[in-house]
Amino acid sequence: MSSDQPPGLDLDQLRGHLDRERPGLVGGPLTARLIEGGRSNLTYSVTDGTTRWVVRRPPLGHVLATAHDMKREHRVISALHPTDVPVPTPVLLCEDDSVIGAPFYVMEFVDGTPYRTADELAPLGAERTRAAVNGLVDTLVDLHSVDPAAVGLGDFGRPDGFLDRQLRRWGKQLDASRNRDLAGIDELHAALGRKLPVSPAATVVHGDYRLDNVLIGPDDKIKAILDWEMSTLGDPLTDLGLLVMYSTRLELPNSPISTTAGAPGHPAAAELVERYAARSGRDVSAVDWYTAFAWFKLAVILEGIHYRYTLGQTVGAGFDRIGELVPVFIEHGLTTLQERKEG
Repeated sequence: MSSDQPPGLDLDQLRGHLDRERPGLVGGPLTARLIEGGRSNLTYSVTDGTTRWVVRRPPLGHVLATAHDMKREHRVISALHPTDVPVPTPVLLCEDDSVIGAPFYVMEFVDGTPYRTADELAPLGAERTRAAVNGLVDTLVDLHSVDPAAVGLGDFGRPDGFLDRQLRRWGKQLDASRNRDLAGIDELHAALGRKLPVSPAATVVHGDYRLDNVLIGPDDKIKAILDWEMSTLGDPLTDLGLLVMYSTRLELPNSPISTTAGAPGHPAAAELVERYAARSGRDVSAVDWYTAFAWFKLAVILEGIHYRYTLGQTVGAGFDRIGELVPVFIEHGLTTLQERKEG
């Protein structure tokens, strides 16, 4: 892929806009590369040879405005930047489609590593891995400690009825992707609806909080939380449930979907829950529901990917195996809810 002109980013247009809006920011010709690994919005590393920035824009082609809202992402990192929550420094937001063909925002480049698999964590060793994952919990507590109104995010979402709306939303998403019988998926959805917990006070919720959505520095501390596209005001325990799910061994060799749980020194999911409870003071007795909901949500997402694959709309390594993973996620969700019932 050409670093001179990556798809979706006109560097001449970008340079002109930056020169107009932030005179003196850019000191030379721009080059860029697309950062691989994002699930939806496109992320580019841009440099003038001296300074590096990151540009975020929606995917190429038609997208729903609410699904890839650059203004929301820029707003939340701008609001959180003065707090203890580590986020990149925002540079500017551009809502004018005529510049590069879509809204975008620019932020500082943060040097760090997103660890996506147990194999990537393993070279750190047990002690450093444990410190990094515990830091993930501590940073989540810091995020959930921010008073949304105090940082200008009091109207960032609709926390009332949050869980019910989330469950209905993902149920509709499932219906939109139905193309085969999936044993247990409707049972899981219905069971979640019957056992809906009472939410604690609303906080800023990241929506996709896991180890590969943060950057870890050489000191094993979190330098920045990334990918805020699903953030809102809502139930903080949805973030915890997702973190627990991603801290559970999947035992699926060569799977295109993996967790970091198998790395030596990685704390058990129960330890992460205990640490979160101790540091946040929140009641986590319903964490199994939130974890089961995370399994359900990922099952729906994977089924959507599988459905698009069967239509020939998704290509690439690993997509042909996504479909066989969906029943595994459904079973984990049902088992987790059953354990809650028995507990």
